[in-house]
Amino acid sequence: MTTTAAPGQGMICSPHPLATEAGLKVLRAGGNAAEAAVATGAALNVLCPHFCGLGGDAVWMVGDAEGLRSCILGIGHAGEATKPSGPALPMRGSGAALTTAGLVPSWETLLDLSARSWGGSQPLASLLSEAIGFAEDGYEVTASHRFWLDYRKDDIPGWPGFAEHFLPWGRLPQTGDRFTQDGLARVLRTLAKQGLESFGTGDVAAELAEGLAASGSPLTLQDLALTRADVVEPLSLTLGDWTLYAPPPPTQGAATLAIMGILDRLRAVPAGADMASALHLQVEAVKQAFLIRAGIADPDGATPDLLSDETLQRAANTVSREKAMHWPHEYAEADTVYLAVADNEGRYVSGLQSTYFDWGSGVPVGETGIIWHNRGAAFDTVEGSPNCLKPGRRPFHTLNPGMAFAEDGEALLYGTQGADGQPQTLSVLLDRLIGHGETPDDALKAPRFLLGRTFSDQEDTLKVEANAGAATLAQLRNQGHRVTELPELSPLAGQAGAIRVSPDGRKTGAHDPRGEGNAGAT
Repeated sequence: MTTTAAPGQGMICSPHPLATEAGLKVLRAGGNAAEAAVATGAALNVLCPHFCGLGGDAVWMVGDAEGLRSCILGIGHAGEATKPSGPALPMRGSGAALTTAGLVPSWETLLDLSARSWGGSQPLASLLSEAIGFAEDGYEVTASHRFWLDYRKDDIPGWPGFAEHFLPWGRLPQTGDRFTQDGLARVLRTLAKQGLESFGTGDVAAELAEGLAASGSPLTLQDLALTRADVVEPLSLTLGDWTLYAPPPPTQGAATLAIMGILDRLRAVPAGADMASALHLQVEAVKQAFLIRAGIADPDGATPDLLSDETLQRAANTVSREKAMHWPHEYAEADTVYLAVADNEGRYVSGLQSTYFDWGSGVPVGETGIIWHNRGAAFDTVEGSPNCLKPGRRPFHTLNPGMAFAEDGEALLYGTQGADGQPQTLSVLLDRLIGHGETPDDALKAPRFLLGRTFSDQEDTLKVEANAGAATLAQLRNQGHRVTELPELSPLAGQAGAIRVSPDGRKTGAHDPRGEGNAGAT
């Protein structure tokens, strides 16, 4: 459902209404977009423990009406004692807890930018207060929370300490049960009192280091202290009157821009094109962009030229308008939360918080109730590879929030859950938001596709939501796509959000109908 806001109002979208309201309270109290993003993100760490948490990473895009365009990479690095334990890295358990957590340092950097550039002055304790309240007093378990517990119920017995924190009744909680997180509440209170730096060098860091060591993770107190969030220049791509911005390596932001650049060179999705033709060319552009994406790694390892005109034109020239290219590709699983904030002064934050897989490594750290992420599983162990696991290196990263600005001052904030699915979902959203001028709600309801393997289908097929229609699916099959059908509004197609800001400051926003989130206005 589309939410609207007048020029003097702010807007937030997130995957949980309580988190959206936590951020709106900050805006109503005079806080800016960055401060509201921290409050919203903190609440989401409590309300959506299956998708994000203090033990994970975050990437933020930041902009304003005065021309600020920046990116904050809250991406943890491999510990100094980290080394491959075999030819394949474990996906879960302490052996997957290989990289430090960049989320809290990213909040620190975001609030520093807020103070320097936007005059932010909201006390940290007030920004964390709603999250602390949810952790201490409880909240109702959502259908999404319950779904991902049920989906992993056979794995949970192998996750030491998990049941103690997340199955408090000795069983899976039911949707609507009231759930508290006492350990997390205590950590959040300590951060509110001592400052976010306590996560790296204070009491919280000491407790985390002890818990990580006890679990068998190679991460140390020194590794936590060295964790930073970098302020970097975003990647950009100009399409007509619009300039799109995305985070640079080691994220896959270049993949989203490459898809849109390839489509632009194909002039692929004109208004009124039949859906099958549009989807075919979008899928083929995704394939070419993912081949380009294979070179993405930590800039300390390699930074290939991913968005040059020559690269994009060569990819576009490879696309057939009639036939699908054969596609074997390993699908990357991941879950995350997207949130966006547009305040009443033309300041914007678009961000993703993540523990990589649902429930991350599956390992709560000591008595904190913080699940450490398994982003280190995104490394490979091939010596000489730019993404090879090395001490101090950051892994290839799927987090990919975006912003776009038109020459007339219109702005778009957008992002989605979904690992490999993120650039695919964003290509559909951006085509509809920019190419066809749709509202966020209409763009989010549109049929999506997902190329590659998923939790429920390990075949490298093209999954298309059923509301694309039988004729569309048939035409795609005739073009050589191996199509399987997803239910309409399938959760596998991502949980996206978007806010559109008109030149006069009016806002429209929505969060994905495939989930339980919303957009709200002050």
